Amino acid sequence: MSITVRSLLILAAVSLAACDVQIRDETPDQYTANHDIGLYEVKATVTDRGFLVSPTSVFLSAISGDRTIELQPDRSRTTWSTLMSVRCRSSFPLQFRAVWTVQNVSTRGKLVPPQPREIRLIEPEWTREAKQDTSQRSRTGWTTAVRYRVQTEPNVEITAARIEPVSDSPEDVKAAEPLSVTTQLPVMATCGDPVEITVHSKAQRAYGNLVIETTHPTVKTWQTRVEFAPL
Repeated sequence: MSITVRSLLILAAVSLAACDVQIRDETPDQYTANHDIGLYEVKATVTDRGFLVSPTSVFLSAISGDRTIELQPDRSRTTWSTLMSVRCRSSFPLQFRAVWTVQNVSTRGKLVPPQPREIRLIEPEWTREAKQDTSQRSRTGWTTAVRYRVQTEPNVEITAARIEPVSDSPEDVKAAEPLSVTTQLPVMATCGDPVEITVHSKAQRAYGNLVIETTHPTVKTWQTRVEFAPL
């Protein structure tokens, strides 16, 4: 390669770098879903900026499906962020668009990453324990309602529910015998709205595991310890 050609290639590379802006996606790969707030931070950082690009000429926006939201910069205009509104979904697509001008003459832009990536929303843990006070005596027994709340799917069906002993020991098996599920199934759980499964106990003291089966893609079964006792 001749010196002239090599010099031209170097000059071209320098010119491109002088006009370019480098962006890094700083958004976590996943969040725990929060239906009440329904907002998740998306963030990107300007890691490099050519000397022909003014800081005030750079603008970033977030693209999620058919939505485009402008990002807000910090004082140095290095870190950009916004809150993305998402509810009743297990993920959302994310891509950043950077737009800038070179010496206030030409406008350039890029997408980071080149293809949208999916930010996962993890279903929070459902109810692990439920206790019912049986201090007041009853001839018909005691009933408690165990609540479940879906946050990452529009609708989930609870298809089955049953009582199981917490272990195979004779004591635990006997403790679960007075318990029964009284809710008629299946039950539809709508995103964000609590749904109840009722458990009845014929004895003042009893405990066991309420096991439910659902159509949720990531929570096929769930187990809640249910205990009836005077408090």
